[in-house]
Amino acid sequence: MNIKSLLLGSAAALIAVSGARAADAVTVAEPEPAEYVKICDVYGSGYFYIPGTETCLRIGGYVRYDASFGQEGSFDGRHNVRDHMDGSLNDAWNKHARFTLKTWTGQETELGTLKTFTETRFNYTDGSQSGTTLNFAWIQLGGLRVGADESAFNTFSGYAGNVIQDTLVPYGGFETNVVQYYFDAGNGFSAVVSLEEGSDPSSDAIVIPDGVIDSYVPNVVGGVKYTQGWGAITGVVAYDSNWEEWAGKVRLDVNATDALSLFIMAGYGSDENVSRNFFKQWGGNWAVWGGGTYKFNEKTSFNVQASYDDSKNFGLAANVAYDIVPGLTITAEVDWAHATKFGESWTGIPAGKNNAVGGIIRFQRTF
Repeated sequence: MNIKSLLLGSAAALIAVSGARAADAVTVAEPEPAEYVKICDVYGSGYFYIPGTETCLRIGGYVRYDASFGQEGSFDGRHNVRDHMDGSLNDAWNKHARFTLKTWTGQETELGTLKTFTETRFNYTDGSQSGTTLNFAWIQLGGLRVGADESAFNTFSGYAGNVIQDTLVPYGGFETNVVQYYFDAGNGFSAVVSLEEGSDPSSDAIVIPDGVIDSYVPNVVGGVKYTQGWGAITGVVAYDSNWEEWAGKVRLDVNATDALSLFIMAGYGSDENVSRNFFKQWGGNWAVWGGGTYKFNEKTSFNVQASYDDSKNFGLAANVAYDIVPGLTITAEVDWAHATKFGESWTGIPAGKNNAVGGIIRFQRTF
């Protein structure tokens, strides 16, 4: 056997052994492609598709810290604390922290857009837990909405300005279960019809008599609105089935300039069976609210609101809001409540006094 034959034989043997071992080798499976979260911009920024579904989800909310002071009865209010040394009552800061979690969903169906919204608030006030509340939880298909919401008497017409304490003279009840239908004509005209339950006075900031309906007959709210680039005109009417009373509001919003927006709102209601009902919570038959917002620049704005009712209750609130960085705002506000009839202001001014002044500083991180 020569050298050449020996080398060829050795090579053949090595190939055979390698082939046998290759047949026993472990096969590694190819990794499956990762399913990344996809952005959904149909309903606005912040939405993403829930993996494996056609439902778009948005998660948001805010963290807020308030520190307030003032005379007894102001909406900001002082916090009365018993002195640990002698037992007397001392004025102190009223401090409130809140974490609010919000969720939105949207999905297109053969019957229209299917939406949901929830808002849950976790509160910590003056050194102790002060409860968790579910403030919103509604479902909407097309224009039909059902669930927990705020009364269309307020949401459709709009709140009374961009001040923190906008209810020094109140303009209607808020939390309620609803069955609503919204109609948008697409040319600036919109309308709403809402069947509502009202809310229990023990959970309201403003005490009202028998706020929840006492039969199968619901409270009824209807409204129409015309919106254009210059602003909007809105009208709402409401019927309280408990007391068989009605109330209405009209509102004008004007975008005076790019920096200045103004509003004025007037309310009128009957009071034959009761002085206040779920919708007409101001004093007497009529009330008026007005104010506006002026933007000094992209970061700073000034907000003011004045209110007055038939019972000569008066409120004035003004603040400056400053965006420290995007998503973080600090607001400093001063409020004045005046009740001509001692102790009859809805702000809770005690008997024997007719004025209360308070202030509040708010830090809010919105996400």
